[in-house]
Amino acid sequence: MTPRARTPYTIRLFSMMQRGHWIALGAFLAATLVVVPILNLVVPEGSAFHVSAYAITLVGKIMCYAMVAVAMDLIWGFGGILSLGHGLFFALGGYAFGMYLMRQIGRDGSYQSDLPDFMVFLDWKGLPWYWSGSDSFLWVSLLVVAVPAIVAFVFGYFAFRSRIKGVYFSIITQALTYAAMLLFFRNETGFGGNNGFTDFKRILGYSITAPETRLVLFGLTALLLAATLLFARWLTTSKFGRVLTAIRDAESRVMFIGYNPLWYKLTIWTISAVLCGIAGALYVPQVGIINPSEMSPANSIEIAIWVAVGGRGTLIGPVVGAFVVNLAKSWFTVSFPEYWLFFLGLLFIVVTLLLPQGLVGLWQAIREKVQNTRAGHATPGEK
Repeated sequence: MTPRARTPYTIRLFSMMQRGHWIALGAFLAATLVVVPILNLVVPEGSAFHVSAYAITLVGKIMCYAMVAVAMDLIWGFGGILSLGHGLFFALGGYAFGMYLMRQIGRDGSYQSDLPDFMVFLDWKGLPWYWSGSDSFLWVSLLVVAVPAIVAFVFGYFAFRSRIKGVYFSIITQALTYAAMLLFFRNETGFGGNNGFTDFKRILGYSITAPETRLVLFGLTALLLAATLLFARWLTTSKFGRVLTAIRDAESRVMFIGYNPLWYKLTIWTISAVLCGIAGALYVPQVGIINPSEMSPANSIEIAIWVAVGGRGTLIGPVVGAFVVNLAKSWFTVSFPEYWLFFLGLLFIVVTLLLPQGLVGLWQAIREKVQNTRAGHATPGEK
């Protein structure tokens, strides 16, 4: 066993991240777990320092998107696999948890029935078999992980075994999510059709609209985003991550020295899908709705744009990209709704042509230039 293999996990985890990274992560958790709750619950609404419920919902939603962006970066930035269908896994996790939330409504719905309102409206007599156990939080939590994992594993196995890659793989993933969207739009599938799931009341017995509940969901999302970044950092700096990067850069050479790219690709593909499913499950109770539009190909393309804008292959870049693009979207769709798509397209073109390494790459280039300038102005003794 090599010395690296004997090194405890915690020591390896600390050594792979710089001090500045830990400070930034600690500041993020302190802000989301301590500062924001105080500013929301304690500071009066009229104060300039008050954080509104809308702001908490918006940032919580974007943190879910950031988790999806990191998941995309794992397969695209480190594996060279561009998926245009990751919105499917996000929506599957959301629908799985949405089933639980719909069951928690109980007789508080419009029809005062044990069945969800849309089933009563469509004259369903009972729950379909795949809704069995959906009133159990633990069972649904398992579905949130298992359903995206199974779909991703089955699809990925046949796709990677057939050595489909590049633009062909991207087109197939886009077709997959589009087919799923059309399926979920149908009323007879038992997922609410066009309207999806909404009008949630409770989660684990607590009111879903209560400020305390929203803050708990917000804090949980922040913790899982931080955990996702740490896990992704550990994974990409491990032997698995180095082999995966080698497959991205020269797959034929990796095969020649005895590695089978199929299982590396399939593993990271499935892990990425699971992370998207968890993000979808956190998204639904905070936003209050899940419908088939989450599976639209446009949403999946947006995920790729977040990663490209932030900087793929950097892990933190996709988080930055998700926040920048979605905050801009929130502002544009209110102030200039008719120009949002033009802005998004222009942003993608500018980043592709002028900032191939994204915003993180631009920041690193500026830092290097400043450091070189300082070194050039230093005295011989200082050098």
